[in-house]
Amino acid sequence: MSLKRTNVYADPVDLAMIKEAAAKRGVSEAEIIRRGIHLAALSTRVWGADMDFPTFDDVDEPVGEVTRAVVEGTRRR
Repeated sequence: MSLKRTNVYADPVDLAMIKEAAAKRGVSEAEIIRRGIHLAALSTRVWGADMDFPTFDDVDEPVGEVTRAVVEGTRRR
């Protein structure tokens, strides 16, 4: 993976927490910041098209069966 250098402004309190965490975990501060940037990129990603997820809008009985099975399973515990 090739990396690109960038500059950001960060709150001094956040930087202090990163420094402390890096020392405790035995990793570099840069690695923690890279992980944070990656998580931010993933959480704000916008897909080009709507995803077509299946729904249970048209199916009543199978959902009822699943619900009953879940309820029975939790009662056994």
